[in-house]
Amino acid sequence: MGKKTTKTEVDVVLIGAGIMSATLGTLIHELSPDITIEILERLDTVASESSDAWNNAGTGHSALCELNYTPQRPDGSVDISKAISIAEQYEISKQFWSYLVEHDVIKNPEEFIRKVPHMSAVFGDKDVEFLKKRYDALTQHHLFKGMEFSEEKSVLTDWIPLMMKERGGDEAIAATKMDIGTDVNFGTLTRDLISYLDVKENINLATSNEVKDIDRLPDGRWQVETKDLKTGERKNIQAKFVFIGAGGHSLLLLEKSGIPESKGYGGFPVGGQWLRCTNEAVIAQHHAKVYGKASVGAPPMSVPHLDTRYIDGKRALLFGPYAGFSTKFLKKGSYFDLPASIKLSNIRPMLSAGLDNLPLTKYLITEVMKKPKDKLDALKQFMPTAKMEDWEIEKAGQRVQVIKKHPVHGGILEFGTEVVSSADGSIAALLGASPGASTSVAVMINLLKRCFPDRAKADSYRTKLRTMIPSWGKNLNDDAELCASTRKWTHDVLKLN
Repeated sequence: MGKKTTKTEVDVVLIGAGIMSATLGTLIHELSPDITIEILERLDTVASESSDAWNNAGTGHSALCELNYTPQRPDGSVDISKAISIAEQYEISKQFWSYLVEHDVIKNPEEFIRKVPHMSAVFGDKDVEFLKKRYDALTQHHLFKGMEFSEEKSVLTDWIPLMMKERGGDEAIAATKMDIGTDVNFGTLTRDLISYLDVKENINLATSNEVKDIDRLPDGRWQVETKDLKTGERKNIQAKFVFIGAGGHSLLLLEKSGIPESKGYGGFPVGGQWLRCTNEAVIAQHHAKVYGKASVGAPPMSVPHLDTRYIDGKRALLFGPYAGFSTKFLKKGSYFDLPASIKLSNIRPMLSAGLDNLPLTKYLITEVMKKPKDKLDALKQFMPTAKMEDWEIEKAGQRVQVIKKHPVHGGILEFGTEVVSSADGSIAALLGASPGASTSVAVMINLLKRCFPDRAKADSYRTKLRTMIPSWGKNLNDDAELCASTRKWTHDVLKLN
């Protein structure tokens, strides 16, 4: 006998209790407190997949150090347009978090965000030349004022002593440094936001609830069918708007909706591992997030970095991530996730993207086969004195990269985030990975504008939005004074000085 099915009616359903749903739910409640919300999470705790501290890089992605955001053009120049866009969006996130701290939504900002310098480090004459061009281009813009560049061994020894110890004297090496960089524990931030929402009378959190189906009702609303994984109870939730923020599972749930806009999208899963330092004396010698250049054929999320982290109030040191291939779409997903995502509407884009990215697939399988010694060799490029006894393997999160239709190639693989929504804006899903969490506030505000156009046009909505994010609608990169004053406010409130 099946369990009884109950019915609930709300304005909004948020699927997945990670940073995206937490951010969207908080924005909705602050801008429109009357809206009723149901938050659904398949696991028994929130922020346990991509938002968990061990499952992501923890970098406040602001393009200060990530070299894949500043690709080199064929003519040798550096394209910094994406870096400027991401830096702008991260400033929006910091403003929203500051508003939440000032209004006592977040009690202790130091529990989720810390000041950690962001650095880029490269090796060899060719990459040193690239880094200098990148530095010259970025420092022409207000968002990157204060960035330092050096090839001097004495300066680098002061910046990154652990990386310079016992390094050969003839090797070309250079680095850039931005002291305003941050380390963010998105798991802690998510739990803070969800806890704030869960006590509201018109908001309900349901953990251990798996979404089984999503159907369009005749009146235009959506019916979300869920199953309680502990009791077996089934529930039909009817809502005017549905957001799918379920990490790697977002693609599978979007396909259940059947909206035309979902056709042609596929997913390419990428797993990962960290090397986690266990020696407190080694951890104490490094205080920075140092990003290098990805190996040829490597996906952007596997850019090597030696990172100072703050997790559960304790300082940590990680290196990686080492990419790998799995057919799972979530760390706690199923090996059948990838096969289940293949439909008639996306098989051509997926096959085309697969054929175009055979070197990537080969690279990921090779990474899976690497032994601990091979992983240590990669770390030694960053840290010549590394010893395996000081490090242990830590499994990282699972990412699903977007595959989409292309008129020429049939399908292309994209490394970024993308919001897919229905024509009427009644359902939307976030696909992809980095820099997602760091830019979540700007992404979700733009989603609200698309999916709640009438409310977004209201004067009260706009006034409240500018209260929460004073620079909204302005360009910090074009206004040195506004950029400086905004950063001073957010850094004071978030205790980043």
